[in-house]
Amino acid sequence: MSQDNLLENALVRLDEAASHINIDADVIEKLKFARETMKVRLMIRMDDGSRKSFLAWRCRYDDTRGPTKGGIRYHPDATAEEVETLAFWMTFKCAVMNLPYGGGKGAIQVDPRKLSKAELERLSRAYIQAFAHILGPDRDIPAPDVYTNSMIMGWMADEYSQIVDQHSPAVITGKPLALGGSLGRDDATARGGYYLVRHLSGDLGLASDLRVAIQGFGNAGQHMARLFSADGHKITAVSDSEGAVQCNEGLNLASLFAAKAEGKSVVSTIGQHGHKPMTPAELVAADCDVLVPSAMENMVHEGNAESIKAKLIVELANGPLTAEADEILAKKGVIVLPDILANAGGVTVSYFEWVQNKQGYYWTLEEIHQRLQSIMEREGRAIWELSKEKNFSLRTGAYVHALLRLAQAIEAHGTQSDFIA
Repeated sequence: MSQDNLLENALVRLDEAASHINIDADVIEKLKFARETMKVRLMIRMDDGSRKSFLAWRCRYDDTRGPTKGGIRYHPDATAEEVETLAFWMTFKCAVMNLPYGGGKGAIQVDPRKLSKAELERLSRAYIQAFAHILGPDRDIPAPDVYTNSMIMGWMADEYSQIVDQHSPAVITGKPLALGGSLGRDDATARGGYYLVRHLSGDLGLASDLRVAIQGFGNAGQHMARLFSADGHKITAVSDSEGAVQCNEGLNLASLFAAKAEGKSVVSTIGQHGHKPMTPAELVAADCDVLVPSAMENMVHEGNAESIKAKLIVELANGPLTAEADEILAKKGVIVLPDILANAGGVTVSYFEWVQNKQGYYWTLEEIHQRLQSIMEREGRAIWELSKEKNFSLRTGAYVHALLRLAQAIEAHGTQSDFIA
């Protein structure tokens, strides 16, 4: 996650997309660099009376199409380059879904599991105090990410409202329902990917009874398991940070959900319901139809891509495949539904929350699901057709699809040809 070339590797996707279309050089120059990245050191009082500092960042990568949007993650290995890379991906993700946003991202270098609830609240409020001047409902709108949740977003929204001295729920999405959150936000990332797979199942040649392996059994991974299982598919392997389990007949999801709710690992279910141990490396190579990476960046790489047996990969995580892995999988005929499309359900329902906050009028769960399904199917179909027409990968198709929209907005401000005699 903290590799020095993370952003450089991400920009390879931009160059590849640009090689397929005719856009002005101004567009590439603008998208190669983050517009604004701010670094601060947060100082908070710990429960034992001591003071401790934590590095924190907020990046606004590009705001050509609207205010920047992106999550805040708490992770001990967070880096500035990771934050900028995630903000770059968000820029393209919002353009893919045709949302009126640019891309942003934030992080605190911390292991939140080592903090008390009170320390976590002080740290979260300190983050908003430090970055309040670059945030705002019409400037930069955070959301949850790795190791952050609705309660943390509620604290942050409250802190911002106190600073600006007015109720401002639209400054942050992913809040608790009682504080202006949206119905449907909890499973939005997984549900968007699920709608996409279901819509393209005929084009993908998928069977009616799929075997699914999920790498990363957090929020998105658990919801994806639930949605796939409800359609009659078998979840045959899952993993988390402590290990992995498998069952060829299908894992017992109730026991896995119960273990995670109690703060335990999926490996705590080994020996129950036919659950057997496996290593995370074995999960990547599991004999399955669909592999769903739902953990961190660069989990599928040059060293393990050749071992993949899945016919389809659905990227619920951000950047789980390296460029080298993409090349290997393409030669193997593995289809990849790319992150900037497959996991865009999260930011789409965050957009719905922002709209509802601004209107002061809230939609039903059915309305949210219908709107999300419509957008996922519309953009997924457009990218599928573009990729088939031009004979390139779905990832390249997604980046071309987004880049065309970004280029149109950037070029509307004028390019070199508009300023020379």
